Amino acid sequence: MAKKRFIAGAVCPSCSQQDTLRWWQENEVERVECVSCGHTDTRAPQSVEQSEQLSSQTKQQVIGIFKPED
Repeated sequence: MAKKRFIAGAVCPSCSQQDTLRWWQENEVERVECVSCGHTDTRAPQSVEQSEQLSSQTKQQVIGIFKPED
C-alpha cells in the first residue's frame, strides 16, 4: 500500500474543510481524498511534452526533466 500524505493548508473543494486532504500515488495515478467528507479525486500524471498547461514557448525553454533513480 502506498504511503498517504496530508496536504498542508489545502481546502477540500466539496466540504471546504482545511487540512483534511491526503494524497498518494497508486499505479501511476495520483489520488486525493478528504478524510472529513470522503470526497475523492484522481489524476493521471502528464509528461511535460503532453501537458496542456504549458504554452509552446514554455515547452521550447524546457531542457529536460530530472528523474532520480529509485
